[in-house]
Amino acid sequence: MQSSGVYEPHSTLSTQKTLVSERQPLRVGDVLSVSPMTIPPSMSVHAAQALMQQRKIRHLPVLQDGRLVGIISDRDIRLVLPSPATSLTVWEIRHLFDTLTVGEVMTYFVMTTPPDCPVTEAVGRMLKHKGGALPVVEDRQVIGILTRTDILRAFRRLHAELLAVA
Repeated sequence: MQSSGVYEPHSTLSTQKTLVSERQPLRVGDVLSVSPMTIPPSMSVHAAQALMQQRKIRHLPVLQDGRLVGIISDRDIRLVLPSPATSLTVWEIRHLFDTLTVGEVMTYFVMTTPPDCPVTEAVGRMLKHKGGALPVVEDRQVIGILTRTDILRAFRRLHAELLAVA
């Protein structure tokens, strides 16, 4: 963990094993992004937005004392931006974003999934609740995150493997 409270990921893919040959349901643990970047609720919205842009990610799990307390998305941040028709100056907007914290903007009731959950079940929950990501939790620790990008990447890989077998 860095002094800023931001946890850097070690790897973006958990495994490179073949998806087709298993003959078992694909599990979340097979396709998730491991060790996701996490942030504390005290971080400014401006810093969280900059981090998302820098890392090209759309979701950040929010941890306090190692415990998942929320998640913030690029959409959450866009929803607190002032209207383009605002009378606020650039400096006032910047001040607002520097003083507004992630804890004030994040989603508190986070849906999570265990790594052994079938991907189809996790996708069903994401579709039902219109979520773009599910933190993956095991033994009360965030071990990964399942995003729409992870699912699309797995679909592409699975499709390529099916074509190779056919």
